[in-house]
Amino acid sequence: MIDEQQTQRRNTFWRELPILLGVAIVVAILVRAFVLQTFYIPSESMEHTLNINDRVLVNKLVYDFRDPHRGEVIVFNSPEEWRSDPSETDFIKRVIGVGGDRVVCCDAQHRITVNGKALNETYLDSDDGADLAASPDPFDITVPQGRLWVMGDNRFHSGDSREQYLRFHDIDKATISTDAVIGRAFVVFWPFDRASWLSVPGTDSGVPNPRP
Repeated sequence: MIDEQQTQRRNTFWRELPILLGVAIVVAILVRAFVLQTFYIPSESMEHTLNINDRVLVNKLVYDFRDPHRGEVIVFNSPEEWRSDPSETDFIKRVIGVGGDRVVCCDAQHRITVNGKALNETYLDSDDGADLAASPDPFDITVPQGRLWVMGDNRFHSGDSREQYLRFHDIDKATISTDAVIGRAFVVFWPFDRASWLSVPGTDSGVPNPRP
């Protein structure tokens, strides 16, 4: 009797196993499509916040409920003219200005200002020159509504809003639509010795709202 029960349990397990595996695969696909996704860093544009071959986890759900905030690191579908390689569709940058913001480089201490507030960008890579770390080139722009001004933390090696503005002198081509944003990168999980949260810098909390 016991042997028959054990045999029945084993048979039930093997019959249900394909169903369980199928459910697990569907759940994994849904999570990747709508909730969380991993991305690897292919370039030096975000050094040293993110280094080449770092892996980050991206929250794809958060911007269904709100727009990106200043200081957040985002992944987005890049405009075609931003790409040096047509296959490089996903970019990762930091949001510096949102719709209505006036973003200027630079003040007397060579800091970027947003709506007149200087940013203390402690995350910047200064390997190529601390005096120009905020931006090697001046600019003075106002971000259109529904768009974002994004920059890499390594301003000397980043195909970002600054570079595109200097290239096209067109604010629409230099910014990205909020609709192009895939999600917010919120944690570095690989390699383990670099694991860290990608929190919003305190300097962004004091930026005033843009003037109407």
